Parts: sequence; structure tokens; C-alpha cells
Amino acid sequence: MKKYILLTAAMAVTLWSSAQKKGQWENLFNGKDLSGWHQLNGKANYTVENGEIVGTTVANTPNSFLCTDKLYGDFILELDLKVDPSMNSGIQIRSESTPEYRNGRVHGYQVEIDPSSRAWSGGIYDEARRDWLYPLTYNPAAQKAFKADGWNHYRVECIGSSIRTWVNGVPASNLVDNMTLKGFIALQVHAISKSDNPGKQIRWKNIRIQTGKLRPTPYDNIHVVNLIPNNLSAQEKANGIQLLWDGKTTKGWRGINRKDFPEKGWTIKDGVLTVQASNGQEEGMGGDIVTDKEYKAFELQFEFKLTKGANSGVKYFVTENYDTKGKSGIGLEYQVLDDKNHPDAKLGRNGDRTLSSLYDLIPRKITDKRALKPIGAWNDGRIVVYPDNRVEHYLNGYKVVEYVKGSPEFMQLVAISKYKDWKGFGLWKEGHILLQDHGNEVSFRSLKIKVLK
Repeated sequence: MKKYILLTAAMAVTLWSSAQKKGQWENLFNGKDLSGWHQLNGKANYTVENGEIVGTTVANTPNSFLCTDKLYGDFILELDLKVDPSMNSGIQIRSESTPEYRNGRVHGYQVEIDPSSRAWSGGIYDEARRDWLYPLTYNPAAQKAFKADGWNHYRVECIGSSIRTWVNGVPASNLVDNMTLKGFIALQVHAISKSDNPGKQIRWKNIRIQTGKLRPTPYDNIHVVNLIPNNLSAQEKANGIQLLWDGKTTKGWRGINRKDFPEKGWTIKDGVLTVQASNGQEEGMGGDIVTDKEYKAFELQFEFKLTKGANSGVKYFVTENYDTKGKSGIGLEYQVLDDKNHPDAKLGRNGDRTLSSLYDLIPRKITDKRALKPIGAWNDGRIVVYPDNRVEHYLNGYKVVEYVKGSPEFMQLVAISKYKDWKGFGLWKEGHILLQDHGNEVSFRSLKIKVLK
């Protein structure tokens, strides 16, 4: 079935691409020399052979970039590339190099070329700036599109704040971001380690661009990473994503076990919903807040920002049928915590109270430390509850928890947790979404939900 979906997507993009008017395309490479390009940063070798640009690694030099002389804002870019399977590379788009930024260091969006077993080709990295913006953990189906031992066709669409990529006709990334709307295009030869042998090559050909009368590819259904706060892109709307908080008012939210929103303890300013610091205890100054609606199966997205030593949580399947005696609402919890500076991280079992864990039940599993951002940075949280009771937690694009609600394994964990005396814990068919007031300052924004059927 997955193979059929990939083939169908590839055919759709191929047909759409062929429908573009040939007169709109401009060649960025003349096939003969490097006219219109210049090299920045590293000293890798760039040559022209048989109508191809060839980038060759050299020792003791940083990342190298062959950059267009011109700057491009809105465009559709297509090219073909072939890379040594042991290399890493990328295509810079809307990128910059200025004296005031790290002495001219090339920085900006990079479309990944990754023939390794990680297989993130087509993902979007922010070179020398914000790290990964769209790792292919968001879109595992696209990890099969790249051919490590052959030529690959890339398509990149940058239109307004939308950046979309395809690898061999398969949709790979969909990013919405407005940090940089214009810049140069560049072909990267990545630096090599001291133990690696120089002389490895990447080849590019058929490099062409459209800049006028752009016709974006029809929407698909892959995950959208939208970095514009409290915003829904056209594709998100088409995919059934809705704002769970409007970024301005308390509409759709209320205090737990009450009909209105707390008069104190929570603030709304500049599109950010913040629980204020108070006593560091559950129910703090204003108390937990919950959605008016209850949800069964859903995909929940939220951004959160911690202050030093802060504790909070995003709970789901929250019920108001229990007397919590003034404590926080009862439900399954995506832990929101400063692991380093809050003692709760060392309690529980095996780290099951650390950031993004299923609180007091299942510890997170992180294989890449880049999933953990410093205190004060915005984090991307995501909870997916499927109709068949499978549940997943994500942190900054990385899957960190998975379990089956109500399974024997789940029930065994409940039986040895702090929830063991709460009858029916975790078995509710639906419940509210809750943001926890634990007496520490924590901010939220871009809360979104998609109901799954």
C-alpha cells in the first residue's frame, strides 16, 4: 500500500511538472562553465565535466558553497544530482552571507542530500542558524524516495512563506516560515572529518528555475511544519488542521471544574498564552485550563517555552469526574519540564517524568540530542492518538514515546504508577485537552488539532 501511495504521488507531481510552460524555465547552469556562480567559505573543488557541475571534497576546509550571483525570492527550482553514498550535502535556498553574521558564514535554508541510513534527503535544515526545521521524522514515507546509487531529481517550491520539496516526485517537506524570504541558491560540498579520505564527489545537472507566473503543485497530505505563530497555512486547512487556541482570546478554554476562564494566573500577550510563576505547586495561582470540547482520536500540535526550573504539562483524555482535592486535573500527560533544574526529573522510574515522557508511565527515548533545545527556546510538541488506541509523543520532530492505550503492557504500567488508585485511569474514550498550572512560568502558542477518524 505504501509503495502504491509513493508511486501515485510521484506520478501526480510528474504530470503537474510537465504541464508547466517550457518558456517559464531559465537555466541556472549553462553546462560549460561556472558563469553566474561564485564560491564562498570552504575550498572544495568545483569543476565542470560533461555538462555537470562536480563538487569534490578536500581536506582541512569548512563547508563549501557554490552560490548564484543573483538573489531569488519566489521560485520553483528543479535539478538532478548524484552523490557519493558516503557523503553529505545540500542545496541552499534563500540563503545569505554577510560580514556581520559570523564573518560571512553562509546561512539559511538547506534542502538535505542524505544518502546515509538516516535517509533524510529532502528534509529542510537551517544551515548555521536554527538547525533542523523539517527532519524526515515528520514524513517517514519520503525516506524511501532517494536513490543512494543513482541520479535523483529534486524540486523545490518557494512561494511566499511556503517552502516545499520533492525527491524523485515524492513530496518530502512542507515548511511555512518567514524568517528569510530572499537569498541566493548554493550547492554545498560538506566538510569532511580528519579520518575521511578527500576526493569524494557530488554531481549536479539540469539546474533550472522559474521566477514568474508560478503554479504551485496541488496540495498533498504530508505534515506541515508552520513556524509562523498561531497561523494555519492553506495546506494545513486542506488537511483538516484547526487552531485549538486563536492566539488572542480565551475562547474555547476554561478553568478545570469551572465554567469560566481563571481571572488570574494566566496571561495572553503578543500571541502567547503564559501561565505565570507563583508557588511552584500544582494548581498554582490560576489553576489548570481545559478545552471546552472533548476529543477521542486526534493529532495535537503545540509549541511551548520553558523558564529555568519550570514544570508544567499537556494532558489529554482529561476527565472532571474525579475529586482531585485541589490538585491538577487527571489525564494522560505529556510532561513539560526543565529536566536539569527541576527535581521531578529524577523522581518516578527510569526517567518517566522527564520532558516529553508519558508522565510517571513511559520515559522518552531520544537518539539525537538535537531534539533537546535550551531553556528559553520554543519547542515543537506533538501528540497523536489514533482511532485504534495507538499513541505517539513527538519532541521537535522526533518520536520519543509510543504505546497502546488500554493494552496489557499499558495497564501493567498504570498498576505500578501514582495512578494505580484512580479507577479506570487512561481508559476513557474521550476527554479534554489540559494545560497545567504547576506554579511555574511556561508559555504556549500555536495550539492546533486535527480530529482523526
